[in-house]
Amino acid sequence: MPTVDPIPNDYPRLIPYITMKGAKEAITFYEKVFGAKQRGDVMPGPNGTIGHAEIEIGSSMFMLADAGSMMPSKTAKDLGGSPVNLCVYVKDADAVFGRAIENGAQVVQALEDKFYGDRSGTFQDPWGYTWTAMTHIEDVTPEEMGRRVEKMMQSA
Repeated sequence: MPTVDPIPNDYPRLIPYITMKGAKEAITFYEKVFGAKQRGDVMPGPNGTIGHAEIEIGSSMFMLADAGSMMPSKTAKDLGGSPVNLCVYVKDADAVFGRAIENGAQVVQALEDKFYGDRSGTFQDPWGYTWTAMTHIEDVTPEEMGRRVEKMMQSA
């Protein structure tokens, strides 16, 4: 009998799985905003819903489905928002952030250069999930990081 690898080689170890009402539209949003790609075929659910889809952004992935299509679940909107922030490194945070807002996302935190060397901004997508688009713009040494944190705390 062949041995099965308990951790498939073609999947990352940690895969967020999000549910929403309007998964088909959400996939289109993620394609437009992040350049996401569907991995494999979408599994249809009842009444035209999406029962399961796998979405890749670069070398990362997440799974999504319409809420209640194949398993009982609540959406971020059902819960009044998600306590989880999905952070994505991208080549151009400004462009990704702009596309998100153009496609119906709401600004949570405006784009800015951060003390730790990233330029980032946070938005909530139309389904209630929070995303931070990040571009690394500067390598910061631990010593410089300490100075910047201290300066930031003094001005707070």
